[in-house]
Amino acid sequence: MPKNSFYTKKLAEGCKYCEKGAKMVLLVTGLCNMDCFYCPLSEKKKNKDVIYADEMPVKSIEDIIEEAELIEAEGTGITGGDPLLVVDRTVEMIKLLKDNFGEKHHIHLYTSMLDEDGVKKVVNAGLDEIRFHPNVALWNKIEKTNLKRIVKNAGIDVGLEIPVIPHLKEETKHLLYEIDSYGFDFINLNELEFSYTNVDALSKFGYEAKNDVSSAVKGSEEMVYEIAEWGIETPLHYCSASFKDAIQLRKRIERRARNVAKIYEVITEEGTLLKGIIMAEKSAINEIIKKFDINPELIQWNEEMKRIETSPFIAEEIAEHIEYKCYLVEEYPTADRLEVERIPLN
Repeated sequence: MPKNSFYTKKLAEGCKYCEKGAKMVLLVTGLCNMDCFYCPLSEKKKNKDVIYADEMPVKSIEDIIEEAELIEAEGTGITGGDPLLVVDRTVEMIKLLKDNFGEKHHIHLYTSMLDEDGVKKVVNAGLDEIRFHPNVALWNKIEKTNLKRIVKNAGIDVGLEIPVIPHLKEETKHLLYEIDSYGFDFINLNELEFSYTNVDALSKFGYEAKNDVSSAVKGSEEMVYEIAEWGIETPLHYCSASFKDAIQLRKRIERRARNVAKIYEVITEEGTLLKGIIMAEKSAINEIIKKFDINPELIQWNEEMKRIETSPFIAEEIAEHIEYKCYLVEEYPTADRLEVERIPLN
């Protein structure tokens, strides 16, 4: 965000939950009828009826509760696909979260559907906030939809959330001027981003990344600053790509790391986990413990990865003295344990 006082008065970045990485992201389905060209959803989720709690595939209700506890969640963002396509499932999830974590557990939901009955169901289930993301085909004729009536009758906090798409400036202007009188509590403007699944579609419009280290689309942030000058009365919030990556994700993984790190794993400043691994059979553990007088609590067999794991310091000390390949491994503390880096030690 620029430090110019005009923009800091016109735009707010993030919310109190996002700033702390305090909300679990609950994808209740990957199904969606909208087929937005900029959709960033991954191939394993897009147009598939799957459930994910953050990066964890959900196989049972217990998985959702476990993930919320591991990140010390103060709330949940329900997303998709579109949650209103599976409204009964979504209602069940809202009630589950409220029953387990109490009324203070703040739940918001994203939807592209202007489904009045669906909205009533999720509100009655205990939803705290709903964010509408109308399809771009409706932006220049939003007044012909039932959105105004839905907002008026919602009874909870209501927001509009859209990506900032430079070649749709006029459509964006029509949309925002029209809904400015609807009674929305806020408008969230998201910086447009490249993903593995939308890069071809965005490239067809001539879009490029704004620099070599960002997934953000060049020109999207500049248009946000233009929007700040349009005189929109509804409070505007801006979520940049860097904010989501550097603040939301990092804070969330830091919270999870505190709860999942094993005694021999080191939590880095970025919230990732650092460990040593030894590429040997399980039977080699006793041999290594005895030879180097290692505390058994500091060395463990990982059945899923079929490797021995230990402290990074121990791995560095013994690497030159054993026949097995040793590495320093940095990985995210998420359910998928995505590996960031692997450094050979011998």
